[in-house]
Amino acid sequence: MSDISDILLISGSLRDRSSNSALVRTAATLLPPGFRAVTYTGMADLPHFNPDDDHDPLPASVVEMRTRIEQAAALLLCTPEYAGALPGSFKNLLDWTVGGIEIGDKPTAWINVSSNSTKAANAHASLRLVLRYTGAAIVEDACAHLPVQPSMIEDGLVTDPDVRAGLTASLGLLTAAAAAV
Repeated sequence: MSDISDILLISGSLRDRSSNSALVRTAATLLPPGFRAVTYTGMADLPHFNPDDDHDPLPASVVEMRTRIEQAAALLLCTPEYAGALPGSFKNLLDWTVGGIEIGDKPTAWINVSSNSTKAANAHASLRLVLRYTGAAIVEDACAHLPVQPSMIEDGLVTDPDVRAGLTASLGLLTAAAAAV
């Protein structure tokens, strides 16, 4: 068994200049020793979920996504809120995991980067609901609201020291939960 554990980082946004994706890229640089970041970037390649299609042979993009989730020691998610809910493409990714074994009991946390007054509360309430269906082991103390403004992003990474400190703390809690499994 390897001494390095993978933490799968998933942004729920498809936008090129997404603050959610910037936070995910930043998280990849802040993991403690013993953990390696694996960033999932194939969300746009997933077919629309249809339970009738959830059987072998699965589309290659679904197999790749499920394999990455299954091989990870933990998951860190970061998603925006669109029209008061999870973005459809991110919900589609999650739909492909409901009923499977990939996420079941896997330490999982999310970071909310919304800087609007609602703090994307509906998206994160919906995320919590869907994760319960997947069987994820939500690491409550690692879930955080760390508002990110576009001015805090340089070269695709979050530079704000307070956000980086909060992210480091959340990653510490998530990786501790992963190490304890």
